[in-house]
Amino acid sequence: MAMQESGEMYLETILILSKKGAVRSIDVSEYMGYSKPSVSRAMGLLKSGGFITVEENGHLHLTESGLARAEKIYERHTILSEALESLGVPRNVAAQDACRVEHVISDVTFNAIKEHMRLRS
Repeated sequence: MAMQESGEMYLETILILSKKGAVRSIDVSEYMGYSKPSVSRAMGLLKSGGFITVEENGHLHLTESGLARAEKIYERHTILSEALESLGVPRNVAAQDACRVEHVISDVTFNAIKEHMRLRS
């Protein structure tokens, strides 16, 4: 299923927050700085797309496909941030730029950067 950048950002946020414990829509709203209605609508779309499930108590969980998408975006963000920092880009700028690039970079280019970074280590 094709997904917009915003959907990927929500999935990545749920992944990041889930590493600290249970995740609710309000947690996503606070983390991303988005309004509760915007997050609620996005969660509905992610749920109908099969990317998340929502428990009766409001806890959000990534489905298998949601987790795969979130991990892919998170890996891209992490590696691209590291690559930019290795070029001398300040950490905060590298993180912001990686956040933009992670959604549009091709798998071929990303894999080349990933391999380059692995060889540098």
